[in-house]
Amino acid sequence: MTAPKLPAELHSEYPFEPKSILIDEFRYSYVDQGTGPVLLFVHGNPTWSFAWRNLIQELSPDYRCVAVDHLGMGLSEKPRDYGYTISQHIANLRTFVETLDLQEITLIGHDWGGCIGMGAAGKMPDRFRRFVMMNTAAFRSSRIPLRIAACRIPVLGALGVRGLNLFSRAALSMAVEDPSHMPPVVQKGYLFPYDSWEHRQAVHRFVQEIPMRPSHPTWETLVAVEAGLEQFRDSPLLLFWGERDWCFTTAFLKEWQNRFPHAETETYADAGHYVFEEAHEQIVPRLRKFLESMN
Repeated sequence: MTAPKLPAELHSEYPFEPKSILIDEFRYSYVDQGTGPVLLFVHGNPTWSFAWRNLIQELSPDYRCVAVDHLGMGLSEKPRDYGYTISQHIANLRTFVETLDLQEITLIGHDWGGCIGMGAAGKMPDRFRRFVMMNTAAFRSSRIPLRIAACRIPVLGALGVRGLNLFSRAALSMAVEDPSHMPPVVQKGYLFPYDSWEHRQAVHRFVQEIPMRPSHPTWETLVAVEAGLEQFRDSPLLLFWGERDWCFTTAFLKEWQNRFPHAETETYADAGHYVFEEAHEQIVPRLRKFLESMN
């Protein structure tokens, strides 16, 4: 299956030629821009590599910026008969890193991308050098916002997320504090891959994969990811956080800081969950400073 073709109006926002590899016989799409030290960008739900476009364009003159699309997401293949579990996403990312033989990686993760990225790093620590996390978690939590819990209701959740695309559409306004950061062309970019019931399966599965009790199939996956964090306790870590995030609140930020006492932190009082949309102009120079200090 070939990658979907981007509409012409998105080319200025996403001026990349995606590449792909096969994982489990399915096309796994990614962006690979620039040369130099590797920055591996891992997105969450319901985004895709489009979310990283501003950072990639700014940083690729000096770094090799690699941004994946999880299977079922973005421009990757969206197979109907696939589990879309967090453990599969972690395994796929590991395969991707090994296939491209990425080394000395700086991992940049957001939302589920933090968990998936840290899950992969925990299994192959020799390939990862430093970490940048944005409004994410890689540990268990008892917190789940009501508006996300509603998407997990049997039948109704599927109708809302897959039928009406409510999860992806709601994020366009709920994930930012200032709607001016989400003009129509950017909104179209975020929604483009999720244009049908079939193409929204992974979006819904991510919601279902949130483990709230030990009996949930993903609970043990999160236990393993959480346990793997300890080996990176003294590794360089930079935290960017939108304080207006109603999902990954500052309580999650404090948990990162407790687990990584040497972490550097940059918070943005007027930014929401999509901190890379609302604060990328501040993030880029701070991220450059972090990266240069580690060279």
